[in-house]
Amino acid sequence: MMNFSRNRIVTVFLASLVLAGCRGVAPVSSGNAEPAQYEGAENVNLRIVTDDLGRSISVPVKVTRVVSTAPSVTESIFAVGAGDRLVGVTTFCNYPEEAKSIAKIGDTMTPNMESIVALKPDIVFVSTASQIESFSKTLERNGIVVYVINPEELEGVFENLKSLGQLFGTQDVADSLVDELSARTQMCYIPVKAPPRVFVQVSKEPLFTIGRESFVTQLVKTAGGISVTSDIATAYPKLSKETALALNPQVIILSDSPDNQEPNEVFKNSPAVKNGRVYKINADLISRPGPRLVDALEQIAKYLHSEKFPD
Repeated sequence: MMNFSRNRIVTVFLASLVLAGCRGVAPVSSGNAEPAQYEGAENVNLRIVTDDLGRSISVPVKVTRVVSTAPSVTESIFAVGAGDRLVGVTTFCNYPEEAKSIAKIGDTMTPNMESIVALKPDIVFVSTASQIESFSKTLERNGIVVYVINPEELEGVFENLKSLGQLFGTQDVADSLVDELSARTQMCYIPVKAPPRVFVQVSKEPLFTIGRESFVTQLVKTAGGISVTSDIATAYPKLSKETALALNPQVIILSDSPDNQEPNEVFKNSPAVKNGRVYKINADLISRPGPRLVDALEQIAKYLHSEKFPD
């Protein structure tokens, strides 16, 4: 999320925080049964899969053309070895490098439907339930499946990666990746009696942070800290200065973007600022629930407990 205006950075961050893989790919019948032939499918073998909303949808046995409307999904598809199936991605899909050369279908929140239809994808991956209403009718009229991906925690990211491997026929790659990421995650688990109080600053002005429903809250806990805003019953709340002043964090983590380079002035007398415990993590790493979320976890763990991670 580089070189955007302040408001655009906040919007993109908050939108991208609900992105990543698919849950529950299953054949039409259990075991190794032959895929079913669906009426009107023009003799194309289809199978039933289940997305993160629990919707059963039919997709080709061999998925060859897909569109991603979220950077985290794009990263996940590349990570499981199916990047060559992507025929369209958003303007925010900047990783890996190969994603930059794929046809662009607009941004995450307002993709261009005509561009998507013209690409003739088998599946369009979307990241939020709210996109279903505007997407499904147009795309389904053109025979295009809409698949919702919405992991709520790191374990959900791992499940999604495995399901993507099943969907694309790259299970070995996906399973190996998840084994590696799980091992790295376990190394970051730091049980402590008195975890440091952490404030994650998504945006300086206006002051946005993480709440109970954010997967970043789980990352902080896994890394041996406790988010001072973990009791706020939303994912990414906007805080008043009065509320923020009372938090008094020991550590501040900044989502690193051009307009979020230092803590909000309300924290100037906090232990975090006074003790120099203010850290930055690349906004793309901490905002995208894909395979690089483990990179963010590792950085948080090292910032909170550097004594546990000698160079």
